[in-house]
Formats: sequence, C-alpha cells, structure tokens
Amino acid sequence: MYERFGLYSEGKAPHALFSVAQQNHVGAYRRRLKRAFDIAFVCVAAIPAGLVVGLFALLVFVRERAAPFYRQDRVGLNGRVFGMWKLRTMVPGADAVLESCLSADPAARAEWNKHQKLKNDPRITGLGRILRRSSLDELPQLWNVLMGDMSIVGPRPMMCNQRALYPGTEYYVMRPGITGFWQVSLRNESSFHERAGFDQAYFRELSFGTDIRVLWRTISVVLRGTGH
Repeated sequence: MYERFGLYSEGKAPHALFSVAQQNHVGAYRRRLKRAFDIAFVCVAAIPAGLVVGLFALLVFVRERAAPFYRQDRVGLNGRVFGMWKLRTMVPGADAVLESCLSADPAARAEWNKHQKLKNDPRITGLGRILRRSSLDELPQLWNVLMGDMSIVGPRPMMCNQRALYPGTEYYVMRPGITGFWQVSLRNESSFHERAGFDQAYFRELSFGTDIRVLWRTISVVLRGTGH
C-alpha cells in the first residue's frame, strides 16, 4: 500500500531498517539551502497569508469570543520543544472534552489510540471544521518557519506526549514541516505508527525537487479539503 512512498507496514518499524547515523545525506540543500528556501518562501507568502490569517482570526474572535490564536508545545529538531501556532479551531477546555468523549465511547478511544485524532472530534467548532478541511488553520506556522522552529516541508509536528508512541528516529534530525509526505498522501487514513515511515521516506529523499513536488501536491490536497 505504501510502496510508492518507500513506506512500511505497522509490523516493520522503519527505525529498525537502518540507523540515521549510517546515512550520508550532507548535500548543500539539506545543510544550507533548505533553510534559505524556507525564509524566501515565507517572505513571498507573508502578505497574502497575513491577510487570510487576519480575516479568519477576526471571525474566530467574533464567533467564538475566544483568543483567535492557539499555541501548543511540539517536538522539533533534536528533540527541542517549541511553541507551534495555529488558528483556534477547538472549544475552550478542549482537553477535558476529549477525555470525556474517550471515556464514554470505546470506539472513539480505539480510534484515538490508533490515529491520535478523531474523525468526528467533539472539540472542533463549526468554523474550526472549515479551517481544518482547508488547512488554513496552519498558516500561522509560517511564523514558526521564520523563527527556525519549523520548515515549509518536513515531518508532521509531534506533540510532546506522543514521543513514547513514535517508533522512528528520523523525525528528530529534521525540522517538522507545515506540509510533508504524510499530509499529501494517506493523511487521515494512516495510523500514528505509520507516520514514522513517511518521515523515513522524506529523510531519504530530501532534496529541492522533493520539496517542490510536495508543495505542488499540497495545493491539490488543500483544494480537495481532506483535513479534519
């Protein structure tokens, strides 16, 4: 199922196949030019993205009467924790709402344990569903890219409490990305465990051409509105 991405099934943990230390990916793009590309991309996208973020931040504030931006700790390069920014898509007290849902619904608990997300998440607001389907809630992460916490293309940012569940090592030697292999492929249909395979594949194929292809496919994903 995952062969075209160089991925592996849940029974074959990617980190067991080869060690990061054994790789010799030290090309110019990986070492220097990828960061330059990130900064250039943010500079070009800053004005249109800022206008969109400003509009939806106002809508969130007016409709939800809550702070329009949400900051959550995520794991970054070399395991360093950073604050990732998003437009708010959840109700206040979202953690308590989630725990109540998982405690009352065994099927939801099983879905969460496998995917670390819910298709019908009770925490998501009406406007939040629109933002998530279109991935517009991710636009504030351009600030994280500018600050060096993230990259435009890279592994999906991991929450701190998910580290014990993650079976790979490649994630920790790259900056997490706004988009990446996981976001433009199986996305919500894959398990959390399988994300390590996407990260391994990206680590192996990382190049300017790969990033451009991922960005091109991201446009299609956003237009189809596959997020939740």
